[in-house]
Amino acid sequence: MVRFAIVGAVLVVGLGALAYYLFRPLSVQPRPAGFECYDLGQGAYVPLDVPPHAFGIGLSYAGHIRETASEFDSETQPPVFEKHLRGLTRTGANVRVPSADELIRAADEIEPGLGDILRADHPELSALFDYEVEMGFVLLEDVDPSRLEQPSFAPRLGFFIANDLSARSVGILGESQANRYAYWGLSKSFPGFMPIADRAWVPAEAKPNGIPCAEIESIVNGDVRQRQSTADLIYTPVQMLQFIDAEFPEVPLQKGLIVLTGTPGGVAMSTPRWLVRLSNLLGLSRFRKLSTKLNGDTSRFLHVDDTVVVRGQGLGEVSITIVP
Repeated sequence: MVRFAIVGAVLVVGLGALAYYLFRPLSVQPRPAGFECYDLGQGAYVPLDVPPHAFGIGLSYAGHIRETASEFDSETQPPVFEKHLRGLTRTGANVRVPSADELIRAADEIEPGLGDILRADHPELSALFDYEVEMGFVLLEDVDPSRLEQPSFAPRLGFFIANDLSARSVGILGESQANRYAYWGLSKSFPGFMPIADRAWVPAEAKPNGIPCAEIESIVNGDVRQRQSTADLIYTPVQMLQFIDAEFPEVPLQKGLIVLTGTPGGVAMSTPRWLVRLSNLLGLSRFRKLSTKLNGDTSRFLHVDDTVVVRGQGLGEVSITIVP
């Protein structure tokens, strides 16, 4: 009896420790950066031309961090990735779902040999097509990276709305890889995957840490999936430019460069933090994670004939339709 009592006590303690590990809150809570909110009535619009480069910032809203990340470190640079310009499109576009062959070939380009594994295990690979409403900004002048360290520096920026579409199946394949965020960039760089507005809003006077504090939202077939104020971003535009310069020092911060600043919570690819921690604890491979996602509930991902609208006060509206 004593032995059984000891075993029971150990089991209870072990389960309690496991539950704490899985369900504990983030050790550091992400907090909004603290912005100077522009008056949207004090500014003008400029055409948004084809950029020389396009970058994305990941995990920049607290809500999105809670639904996709098991941990958060305010001292660590967030995910930064480059988006291929073939993804650029405008409102009213038909965006095609990548075929399994296109997805597999893209994966093989970033990691030779990966295509053979996918053809054997997932010959009908699904894109797990996702939406992300984002505020973007465009550089209206060349920026010397050294000036980003000056607290009073306020680069001239224009702000616009964008949809950062993603093939999540490709992103999952980057799990545990040293170049994980290169897979993120690839997952967001298929043709038509960067629908952006035709124009950008420019404040009458640039301010350090200044942004339009606008509510942005994504709507799929009339259903509001995301809605958040840009004031809840946890990084400023200047910080984002610093992150890009640190990750891609060979790319000049030149006029016309655009940055998609990240998305709030509500995307289709939502995994509870406890489940992320459990999969990491069990050491599940990226292929196991991919299989689990492909065989799970995919109803919230985008499908053929879906219409997606992203919009934001003063930032415009971009609508697309998903086609085969």
